[in-house]
Amino acid sequence: MGKASIKKIIVDRVIALYLGLFLMALVVLFRILQLQILQGDELRQKAEDLMLKYVTIEPNRGDIYATGGKRLLATSVPYYEIRMDLKSNALKNEDFNQGVDSLSYRLSRIFREKSKAAWKRDLTRAREAGKRYYLIRRQVSYQHLQEMKTFPIFRLGRYKGGFIPIQSNRRVLPHQMLAARTIGYLSKSESGNIVGLEGAYDHYLGGVKGIRLMQKTAGNIWIPVNDANEVEPENGYDLVTTIDVDIQDVAENALLKQLSLHEAHHGCAILMEVETGDIRAIANLSRNKNGHYTESYNYAIAESTEPGSTFKLAVLMVALEDGFIELDDTIDTGKGSVRYYDKVIRDNRRGGYGIITVKEAFELSSNVALSRIINDNYRGKEEAFVERLYRMHLNESLGIEIRGEGEPLIRYPGDDYWSGITLPMMSHGYEVRMTPLQILTFYNAVANDGKMVKPRIAESIHHYGRTIKRFNTRVIDPSICSDETLEKIKIMLEGVVENGTAKNLSNENFRIAGKTGTAQIANAKYGYRVDSRVSYQASFVGYFPAEKPKYSCIVVVNSPTSDVYYGNLVAGPVFQEISRKVYATSLDLQQDLQSKDGFLAEIPYSKNGYRIELEKVLKDLDIPLSGETGSDWVQTTKTDDCIQTDPLSVLENLVPNVKEMGVKDAVFLLENVGLKVIIHGRGKVLKQSITPGSRIEKGQRIVLTMSFT
Repeated sequence: MGKASIKKIIVDRVIALYLGLFLMALVVLFRILQLQILQGDELRQKAEDLMLKYVTIEPNRGDIYATGGKRLLATSVPYYEIRMDLKSNALKNEDFNQGVDSLSYRLSRIFREKSKAAWKRDLTRAREAGKRYYLIRRQVSYQHLQEMKTFPIFRLGRYKGGFIPIQSNRRVLPHQMLAARTIGYLSKSESGNIVGLEGAYDHYLGGVKGIRLMQKTAGNIWIPVNDANEVEPENGYDLVTTIDVDIQDVAENALLKQLSLHEAHHGCAILMEVETGDIRAIANLSRNKNGHYTESYNYAIAESTEPGSTFKLAVLMVALEDGFIELDDTIDTGKGSVRYYDKVIRDNRRGGYGIITVKEAFELSSNVALSRIINDNYRGKEEAFVERLYRMHLNESLGIEIRGEGEPLIRYPGDDYWSGITLPMMSHGYEVRMTPLQILTFYNAVANDGKMVKPRIAESIHHYGRTIKRFNTRVIDPSICSDETLEKIKIMLEGVVENGTAKNLSNENFRIAGKTGTAQIANAKYGYRVDSRVSYQASFVGYFPAEKPKYSCIVVVNSPTSDVYYGNLVAGPVFQEISRKVYATSLDLQQDLQSKDGFLAEIPYSKNGYRIELEKVLKDLDIPLSGETGSDWVQTTKTDDCIQTDPLSVLENLVPNVKEMGVKDAVFLLENVGLKVIIHGRGKVLKQSITPGSRIEKGQRIVLTMSFT
């Protein structure tokens, strides 16, 4: 092969190589143009998504208040996580080096787990490592946050000082367990907030979420891009409930005492205002595995059980409405038992009650009498009996805003499990199911002259002091029965406390009307008897004062383990304690403290003192006053029909007579004339160490001995 051929081969290969390189360059150029022009926006967005993201900012949740909006039941307390951007371009070495010593000292003063030297060492190392999101402290209170904003370096702000506070809120109950289950809590499940008032009114309390732009830094740490949020969150509205904290406290303590005394499994108590249906107290307590009682389940609203004898009110109301009975009609209860097919119904009294009236049957809670009344009059007319119960809304849920209301059950003839014994069993509260709140609503309607109102637990919604929405009382039925029947029913309810099973609840200050209940608790698998043992549910439901009802109340105690399980002895004392507390603190329920002739039974004792204040007090109390009106200071004398006043001489530069005065008036007089007063005891002035009428020496000490030492 010649030199020319070799040269040609080399040239061809070089040309081929250059062509190849040129083609590769074209391909690369095409790919660059494709990425820049055709896919550029998409790829840039993907890159940005890897470095930037939007996160939601939770708003401040609205507060929950007791009735009147003065006392908090639930609130959100802000806590902060404090971070520091030690690589911020605006944080100068000069500022850091000059301030780190003082900053370390200040941090060691409020967070004492690390010394000043340790804080300085860690901050310096973080600065050297270029930490962008260095953790200073979690769970910092608002007070500490405000203090930290004044610290060296931190006070320079987000960029120059690298100070990054991140807020989070924690829900707290100021009264701890008080009405805790009714207030509820925030659920993190997919179904959202479903517990108590927190769940029922979440759409008001929750507010509107905000948005913050976050940037990923080295170490996969996300930090805010801007000081402000891109979309600011809107705080939630406040909820004002009908709960009265003082009454709630009484209800829970009274219930706890009885549950502990009888070692019961659980119980509940509800106090409702008759006219409005406002729930003033709703207590739920159950025993945990450690033997302590806590609010873990809302039995008052959710537990639907066989009510027992408290259902007898509805049963007799049906018979009275249909005209089958009158209160003085008699029933032969025999020796206290009656058989229906294979079922024997018994009275609690051994040997029975014999022949008794309808009124006595209700007062004594005779199962035999009630079953005979209903079976004799409605056998073959079962539909009429049940439909009358339906017309009184006893088969309907209340639609209470708090989720989880138990379903009432009143079977209709022909339904599954309807049998030949269903009618007599229903007559004394079995083979039906109702919740405590549903039963109370029915009794409240009786107290409210037949008007049935829906229980109300929320008064209003507020936002920064402005009322957004009011929840008015809703009437379920303006009249559940005739006025004639209502009057008879009230007589029977009052008779239970005056003559019947709840005589132990009678008191001399105000009258109570109500009904006891003692029901056996059925086990789904074993029936009413498990291991030869029967569990009971004790209850009492009624209203007070009987002559002009203001409040209705129900107490239910489940599974007391002691031998005492009757409603009047287990549930009754809780009702009694609640009613007495409410009566004692409600001035509008008090009887006039006057005798029949319109005058006080006895004129009270009055201290010497300042005439104008004395006249005002006596006028407000409608106590007659007679005597001197020209002197500023008077001495008093009690007579048979008035308070007699005489002038009390107070002369310049002479020690006044302050005997028989209260401490306020005595100190005022003596200090005004330049004496230094020393008081021993309390009450009225019994003795004074300087004789009245003595010459005053400025700054002289005078000792007052009071009537109680």
